[in-house]
Amino acid sequence: MREIIPVSLGTRSYDIHVGPDLLPRVAELIKPLARGMIAVVTDENVAALHLPGLLQSLREAGLSVGALVVPAGEASKSFAELARVCDGLLDLELDRSSLVIALGGGVIGDLAGFAAGILKRGIAVVQVPTTLLAQVDSSVGGKTGINTRHGKNLVGLFHQPRLVIADISSLQSLPARQMRAGYAEIVKYGALGDARFFAWLEQHGSEALAGDRAALSHAVAQSCRMKAAIVGRDERESGERALLNLGHTFGHALEAACGFSDRLLHGEAVAIGMVLAFRLSERLALAPAGSADRLARHLAAVGLPTQLSALAPIRTDAEELVRLMSHDKKVSAGALTFVLARGIGEAFTTQSVPHAELLAVLSTD
Repeated sequence: MREIIPVSLGTRSYDIHVGPDLLPRVAELIKPLARGMIAVVTDENVAALHLPGLLQSLREAGLSVGALVVPAGEASKSFAELARVCDGLLDLELDRSSLVIALGGGVIGDLAGFAAGILKRGIAVVQVPTTLLAQVDSSVGGKTGINTRHGKNLVGLFHQPRLVIADISSLQSLPARQMRAGYAEIVKYGALGDARFFAWLEQHGSEALAGDRAALSHAVAQSCRMKAAIVGRDERESGERALLNLGHTFGHALEAACGFSDRLLHGEAVAIGMVLAFRLSERLALAPAGSADRLARHLAAVGLPTQLSALAPIRTDAEELVRLMSHDKKVSAGALTFVLARGIGEAFTTQSVPHAELLAVLSTD
């Protein structure tokens, strides 16, 4: 059931492996890449579940390996934790031939990938995502970064992995809320560029969330195929790759309003953000009436929030949300870049959104 999906980037090309029971095969898969010390970076939660087994298999394969464990949660995407990770990797005596394994969700992938990208001007990283969100989104494409008081992911760099290993069996330990949050990113792919995939999700998405291996593998693999194709055409987000931010301009502002806390998970923010983007598209007469409702119905059917009212009593004043959006890294020449839609599966980017219409959507949702 394993699928291998190529990301075509010339000399920086790599494969994404998707399927069940891949964690026990990590040593086998990375051995062709391993020429020096290997450092596994993970968080406290993932370490308890997967670190001992992974370290044992790597050592049994004759590889030199150490580990670094950071606190779980979004707060670890900080300058302070980045410095600690870099110091920890240097303590392990990593050199330019070494390899970092990012074992965990999006926070670990971003943090460990960033550290690998700047350590000794760049050492190799392998992404081993253990959350649904990371498997279908953040582990692929080389984006790394940390948060600051000004906003999310504002400091970082592009550092492509050498390999991505997405073991869907590792998702069995995820809480249902985390699975739903990751599923929002899967829906994003259908909403932005594949109406047939979106229709398939309407029929089979609940099966994937319930753990059906075939449905889950298909959903993850199709998401990775779409992202790999887009990244291959636009690695540095100078054009088409910006479509992958559908829902994120709104969503990051909502996360900021909630203090980047567990009050609102990233995927939950993206779910609300996607619906807002479609409602704005309808308000501007760009998308057919009913598109936003169709999207919202499917998201709500799997238990994801779709309205700002879901954040009560968190303040969601329209002007304040616009102010938070102004810190988004996609702002160019002082103008916000929005991903809007002409319908399900037809997203596009624009900076031509009247302020009054934006406020109206944020005020009426």
